Amino acid sequence: MTSARTARRAAALGLGALWWWAVLRLALEPDAGVLEGAVAVGGWGLSVLPVHCVPRCRAAGALQAGRWRHALRASAGERGLGGAGRGE
Repeated sequence: MTSARTARRAAALGLGALWWWAVLRLALEPDAGVLEGAVAVGGWGLSVLPVHCVPRCRAAGALQAGRWRHALRASAGERGLGGAGRGE
């Protein structure tokens, strides 16, 4: 388990260093190109990912799957629409 943790930290450190290299090269070098831009934008894009998300079943206050479908079917049944509009 510690080797996996060490590998994740090393990968994060290496990718972070690569991102900083690209950003500094874009800012300081006049001949920086598409590669540096792609690395910088890709790293920024990864930073805005919602990595704090949890599966819906474990999220506090989450609605169960199919909640709206069940509510719509129940209200259609109360109004006597049964299967109207669906070819039934």
